Amino acid sequence: MNQLSMTQPTLFERLGGSNAVDAAVDAFYNRVLSDGRIAHHFAGLDMDRQMKKQKAFLTVAFGGRADTPRPAVLRSVHARLNLTESDFDAVMEHLDATLVALSVPADLIAEATNIARSVKRDVLNL
Repeated sequence: MNQLSMTQPTLFERLGGSNAVDAAVDAFYNRVLSDGRIAHHFAGLDMDRQMKKQKAFLTVAFGGRADTPRPAVLRSVHARLNLTESDFDAVMEHLDATLVALSVPADLIAEATNIARSVKRDVLNL
């Protein structure tokens, strides 16, 4: 048996790859932009560009590419936003609700949200 056949599929692969991440990000931002608690953080942003960045980030974070998210980059791109714990929690609510609405299995939702929570300190610049 070769090494490739012994390798576990990544979360990215188990979620359904690029098409699944694209659908999730599109649905996620529809929710986020409708939420008065956090929508103001996206005012004036090129949302097509923002969504492409998010799709690229999740592809890497979920193991779809070999590189890894860099904490310094997460800190710098979020620093000007002055995000709070409440903002982060609202985003996490929408991530969870999006994945549930897309019928992602609970174990994969837990894995995805754990990955998202793992960057909390960097996103909030703590």
